[in-house]
Amino acid sequence: MKAQSFLGSAAFGVGLGALLLPAAALADTRVSPAATPVGGTVVLTTTCNPNAGDAIFRVTGPDRDQNVRSTTAAAGGGLSAELFTAGFTLGTYTVATTCGDGSDGGSATFTVTPIGGAQAGGGGRDGDTGVLVAGGVLAAGALAGGAYAVIRRRRAGAVA
Repeated sequence: MKAQSFLGSAAFGVGLGALLLPAAALADTRVSPAATPVGGTVVLTTTCNPNAGDAIFRVTGPDRDQNVRSTTAAAGGGLSAELFTAGFTLGTYTVATTCGDGSDGGSATFTVTPIGGAQAGGGGRDGDTGVLVAGGVLAAGALAGGAYAVIRRRRAGAVA
């Protein structure tokens, strides 16, 4: 009797999971643009069903843990909200969405950058310093070798 009860419960769980999986797989959150300067605007969009209620976008990052509620219907379906990044610290932020019915609406990330350039202290891409040092060593070696050849020729010409 216990085996039948267990198999019945397992079959029910698999069937329920098969019904709920497509709904969970369709939940998606997007952030546009993926990088914005301090004071820029980021558009948060989710595919949550607007008929299920408001979507809650939870924004977490270096200096944030805030919720943004959306009641605005997105152009392609779902819900959207705008987030103004004035006062944000430079760095990467995660947006996790909860749909109005309590289901997971997915997550996405965006980066807040300085106005008009790369992050302060970044100095470009990682690894550029090693390339510059190697290039400097090669250039110095070439100059030293060229100078040695010129001096040797002059000495050979003076001896002859």
